[in-house]
Amino acid sequence: MMIADHIRKVNQEIPSGVKLIAVSKTMPVSALNLAYQAGQRRFGENKVQELIAKQVEMPADVAWHFIGHLQTNKVKALVQVVNVIESVDSFRLLTEINKQAAKINKRIDCLLQFHIAEEETKFGLDLSEAVDMLLSESFKAMKNIRICGVMGMATYTEDVNQLRKEFSQLRTYFRELKSRFFENDAAFCEISMGMSGDYPIAIEEGSTMVRIGSLIFGERNYGTNS
Repeated sequence: MMIADHIRKVNQEIPSGVKLIAVSKTMPVSALNLAYQAGQRRFGENKVQELIAKQVEMPADVAWHFIGHLQTNKVKALVQVVNVIESVDSFRLLTEINKQAAKINKRIDCLLQFHIAEEETKFGLDLSEAVDMLLSESFKAMKNIRICGVMGMATYTEDVNQLRKEFSQLRTYFRELKSRFFENDAAFCEISMGMSGDYPIAIEEGSTMVRIGSLIFGERNYGTNS
């Protein structure tokens, strides 16, 4: 099957209200173009320089999602080209995004990344950190970011019960924040969870965005494009 076929197959399998983010990290622009020609408009990258390089070569109507761990010293370059930063895992990072976006009179859509996996290598907030951040006067003064929901990465496991538990936890966090801070904010509506190996379970647990790479582009060759 070709990339266009993969795109169509995934779109047939996910509900109409769920957004497909094609995770294109390490893939050449030629592969992204094939996905674009098949109708895909949302792409996810996890390295700033790679996203910037691809953005220049892709059509202007592509929406770029940054999904990797983001260092504050890379924010200035990223905010100029990105549409959504899904991986906001600290108040310090959110502050820097707001600061750099203000300099270019832009507002950046952000998701709060929560640590839901039983893996220490995963990044993310816990609920108390997120609550403290959203209660702070510093956050309330931010005008150049918009919190649109939550994101999480589940444990890399085939244990369906564990995956379901972790996805359910993220949905609980979303509901808690929605009711407490964003009840009247229609923009706060996204739960980004689920990847190639577990997205059906994530959708059952309430995902509104799935981040799918290998099912679309095939296995990655990390040795040729890091």
